[in-house]
Amino acid sequence: MALLSKSKRLKKQLSLLNVYAIVTGATLADGFFLLPGLAAEQVGPAVIFCYLAATVPLFPAMLSIIELSTAMPRAGGVYYFIDRSMHPLLGTIGGLGTWFAIILKIAFSLIGMGAYLKFFFPNVDIVALAGIMAIALGIVNLFGAHKTGLLQIILVFSLLLFIGWFVGVGSFHVEQSHFRGIFDYDAKSFLSTTGLVYVSYIGITKIASVSEEIKNPERNLPLGIFLAMGTVVAVYALGTFVILGIVPPEKLYGNLTSVAEAANILSGSWGVKLSALAALAAFLSVANAGILSGSRYPLAMSRDHIMPRFFSSLSQKGIPLQGICVTTLLVLLSLVLFDPLKIAKLASAFQLLMFSLICFAVIVMRESKIESYDPGYRSPCYPWMQIFGIFSPFLLIIPMGIIPIFFSCSLIAFGTGWYYWYARKRVHRVGAIYHIFERLGVRRFEGLDKELRSILIEKGLRSSDPFDEVMARAAVIFIPEKTTFEDAVLRASKLLAHHLPETEDQLAQRFLEGTRLGITPVTQGIALPHLRSVGIKRPELVLLQCRPGINIESDQNILCVDPENSLIHAIFFLISPQEDPGQHLRILASIAGYAEDEKFISNWLSATNEVQLKELFFKGKNFLYIHISANSKNASLIGMAIRDLELPDNCLVAFIHRSNKTIIPRGGTILNELDSVTFIGKPEVINQLYVKYG
Repeated sequence: MALLSKSKRLKKQLSLLNVYAIVTGATLADGFFLLPGLAAEQVGPAVIFCYLAATVPLFPAMLSIIELSTAMPRAGGVYYFIDRSMHPLLGTIGGLGTWFAIILKIAFSLIGMGAYLKFFFPNVDIVALAGIMAIALGIVNLFGAHKTGLLQIILVFSLLLFIGWFVGVGSFHVEQSHFRGIFDYDAKSFLSTTGLVYVSYIGITKIASVSEEIKNPERNLPLGIFLAMGTVVAVYALGTFVILGIVPPEKLYGNLTSVAEAANILSGSWGVKLSALAALAAFLSVANAGILSGSRYPLAMSRDHIMPRFFSSLSQKGIPLQGICVTTLLVLLSLVLFDPLKIAKLASAFQLLMFSLICFAVIVMRESKIESYDPGYRSPCYPWMQIFGIFSPFLLIIPMGIIPIFFSCSLIAFGTGWYYWYARKRVHRVGAIYHIFERLGVRRFEGLDKELRSILIEKGLRSSDPFDEVMARAAVIFIPEKTTFEDAVLRASKLLAHHLPETEDQLAQRFLEGTRLGITPVTQGIALPHLRSVGIKRPELVLLQCRPGINIESDQNILCVDPENSLIHAIFFLISPQEDPGQHLRILASIAGYAEDEKFISNWLSATNEVQLKELFFKGKNFLYIHISANSKNASLIGMAIRDLELPDNCLVAFIHRSNKTIIPRGGTILNELDSVTFIGKPEVINQLYVKYG
């Protein structure tokens, strides 16, 4: 399983702007610069409706990919989701097939720009030029995702600048007569054309394969995709409207350079050259995004032993060097050996099939009831959205004809053959679907839950999680002598019983039973016994320090690679509301994340009081220390209880220093004059308190 150490993870270098640029750039090229003339030839001016209708079957796949990406932000996108939800066989088919489809799409884009480059270089060898461009983009990708994303931003915003000019100026030259008969089309032609333009939207989901490299993926990935989707739909709708309204039908239908034709009418020869430069930026952005996303597929499959280990290593800069080089090489071979304009379209049926499986993957993950499946974004209208997404792609695949279907079957056969020839003997895992079987009395695979919990540590807390509040409120136990784990559990249960309808004996029994069953995480000198209860309104925590150490038996370690019996010096007893398993696991994972610091246990053992223990978890947070005085702005705090303070959201009182003693604040703690109070919160909140209290 891909339980990745920090050295093996891809660096998080992509911002919201990078996500927006990658998604937008991966989508706009052929849909705007090549397809309008071909699509209009089939349905006339109704092509505008085809572009809008094509978004309907796209939404289930797009929303499903967003959900899966925010739950499992790992390199590999479609491969990773299908593999973890269903089975490595389907993952192999999806991973290899999607990788090849992306390679063909890159080659298609590099060749497709030739139609516009002929305006500058009528006699240029397009294949040779495309090969040079592929090598150049491969070299850019070797500098890392940040540099690749920067190039993408430049290309995309140059493209959008041209489109803004094109739509803005062109809208004043639209001829209404060009839209006569806009409703004169038959259903078969409309459906076929919708399938044709649908392909131009497929790039909107490529970002999933680089989700591991996105900063704060739970926010930036959904927001970036939604912003890009809005941009793309607006460009297609307004752009095709302008093209149809400017270019006469006899010059538009079947024209591969309809944008240049419209630009020529608007501004003459310099408009044509401007459209050619914009097309170059568009096709390069597709190819650039393709190499970025495609190179992560061999990395992800190599991590899981489906491809040779050669692909799993990262360079000193933390980039998949081998994946980038091999992907670029295969693009060059595709340019030389095939006709990318024909072959890339054949792969569209396979990509539609993958979209169907992605929708099914969401159903599998949710119905598996794995608590560590914790997406930051949940697709609405579940499961009807996904059921529609499973079947709707076939409405577009069937009209494509026998050749694309045969090509997809060939990719499936190749993936199946590779799995049984190479991967099967190296892979020992199954997908989340076995957790559904487990509910029916068949086996499940615990390794997936273990892996998802490790991902929770990487993703970290959400802004709404009350981790600081829970830690500040936590009770602390110091045990200076050797003791048993059972004794430690009894001491913690006695403190926690004050917050619960359960007795301390009932709590202790539940903690001990969980440990016997092996669900207590034990890692690097810490243990995290944890429960969820119906009778609790907020998470409660007890910290326990034992310098001599406690022997604890644990059958399995759900947060580390290798289970082991350890000498434990730090125990965290966490109990949370039953109805919020996601928050419970995120807090648990965040505590476990601190154990990754090599100095954590030594710092823990050197702490001599409650404040020093808790400050280990507040490093890097924003503090404000104020000294309460009757002659200062904070005089109003004197005599107030902590619970009565009107504090901004996401702010709490962590400590109170009084007469050389440190007091852990409770709701009923009264503030006195000469107290020194420590507040913790976000920077903007701390600034508010500073202005108010000084």
